[in-house]
Amino acid sequence: MYIRRGEAPGQVTLPDGSVMTRADLPPPETRRWVASRKAVVVRAVRYGLISEQEARERYSLSEEELSQWCEAVETWGEKALKVTSLQKYR
Repeated sequence: MYIRRGEAPGQVTLPDGSVMTRADLPPPETRRWVASRKAVVVRAVRYGLISEQEARERYSLSEEELSQWCEAVETWGEKALKVTSLQKYR
């Protein structure tokens, strides 16, 4: 088996035992960011499926926006990504 260096893996195993692949990512043309889609991107970055840079480029996100999502999940969990929860968690 040959492994190309410098590329992210095609799948990762999450702490709960589930497997996440690139097919689980939202489409690159996503414009409506609901909490569940944000959570998938954050998990993909956190567990090494894609890099932060690749996520920003793929979804046209600013560095600040992606870091806010990651910070919210790390601090309060995925429920903090809901727009209706912004005031509660910020």
